[in-house]
Amino acid sequence: MHLEIITPEKKIFEGDVASATFPGEDGSFQILNDHAPLVSLLKDGVVEYKSKELSEKLHITGGVVEVLKNKVILLADGIKN
Repeated sequence: MHLEIITPEKKIFEGDVASATFPGEDGSFQILNDHAPLVSLLKDGVVEYKSKELSEKLHITGGVVEVLKNKVILLADGIKN
């Protein structure tokens, strides 16, 4: 599936991943290939995405994620270092 991570300042990541985990308002959840369509608010927490080549973690301050037809778009409020 294709993942894009975007903040108001810039695009942080764009590429194909095998899984992505998000800090949802009601708890963390994982998205895999062929996931049902979804829109969810995100709270402050860690986003983790993995592929065969990489495993990355990113701390966001909140945002919104949309999942549709194996495309995942994360609009993050901001990134913490």
